[in-house]
Amino acid sequence: MVATIGLTGLRPAPPQASKITCPPYDVIKSGTPLEKFLSDEPKSLFHITLGDEPKEAMERLVSEGLLIEDDEPAYYVYEQTWSGGQRTGVFAAAEVSPYADKQIIRHEKTFDDKVKGRLAVRRATGLHIGPVFALTRAPIKKALNAAKELAPLYEFTSSFGGFSELEDIENKVWRIPEAGDIGRAIQAALGTEPLYIADGHHRYHASLLNGQTHFLTYVTQDAVIQAYNRVINGVRSFAEIMADLPLQSVDTFQTPDKHRFSIYTKDGCYELAAQHIPGDVVGRLDCAILERELYPKLGLTHDMIADPNHFDYYSEAALDEMKAVVDRGEYDIAVALHPVSLDELMAVADAGLQDPDIVMPEKSTFFAPKILSGLFLYRTRKGESR
Repeated sequence: MVATIGLTGLRPAPPQASKITCPPYDVIKSGTPLEKFLSDEPKSLFHITLGDEPKEAMERLVSEGLLIEDDEPAYYVYEQTWSGGQRTGVFAAAEVSPYADKQIIRHEKTFDDKVKGRLAVRRATGLHIGPVFALTRAPIKKALNAAKELAPLYEFTSSFGGFSELEDIENKVWRIPEAGDIGRAIQAALGTEPLYIADGHHRYHASLLNGQTHFLTYVTQDAVIQAYNRVINGVRSFAEIMADLPLQSVDTFQTPDKHRFSIYTKDGCYELAAQHIPGDVVGRLDCAILERELYPKLGLTHDMIADPNHFDYYSEAALDEMKAVVDRGEYDIAVALHPVSLDELMAVADAGLQDPDIVMPEKSTFFAPKILSGLFLYRTRKGESR
């Protein structure tokens, strides 16, 4: 099972937490209002995670007293509250192990070239900045609830100019020393089960490549998966292939039922039903069905999925933004999917323990809300690779 220890490193001075913390680096798209908002805030962690000089930015925030040293190992219990929901988890340093050990369980393929930027920041600063979002079956709720009876270290509402899905989320963080009763209870509970990576596969892959003993993680029993929707430019236009598809005209572009796809075009909205639903854990996923049944008709191949000339991706909460992109002519169609369930994700992950080629398709899950970066910056231990 996965052993954890308390965190040491840097954390925000309490009055500065709302200014320092920011969305994860991989949801900050270049050239967007969110990027400009964060770059204009001199206290933002953005200058470390995506700035040109991460080490200098870190040293500046430390010298100005915005980030402070904390060398007493501690767990950090984190509660997020938003309209219609709440989630509690815990930040910890978990032991790094090869996938073959079946302690850290993935559901996506990872690629060395995609971790270069994270490795560069990590080696420049000696810090793990963005946590790996992990799911557990371990019974941690009792210990986390005990932590929440104490006074929080941080309590603030996120504000990113209205440009992020983390806008207006209420955040509370409790610092729990590893050596205390609650800290030992958290440590014991986490150690009873493996961790399933929900989000941050390449952050974990960077830890493997970097030869580290531990990595920064956020662990929870609770997670909400939104659909990972897409806007598409085919090699052939959607208008060219409509006659070949069993389309149903509808009035609204919305999240569809399972095994159905909602399609928005400048000329109207449609629903497309899956024609064949296989029995295997990957093939029956809606994103896999879409790739088999729609992409070839548009002249699209698998290697184009990450090509912004053909695809861009949005969460379930961004349907209006997707429509606007199509209306502006930037993409031909928008497609909304039904979200993957936690049971489906874990079924794929468990199947991958026997066959490492069994993984979730790319761009198939969007965990919401994301975890703020910057609540703790974990420092690698002496003698460990940076």
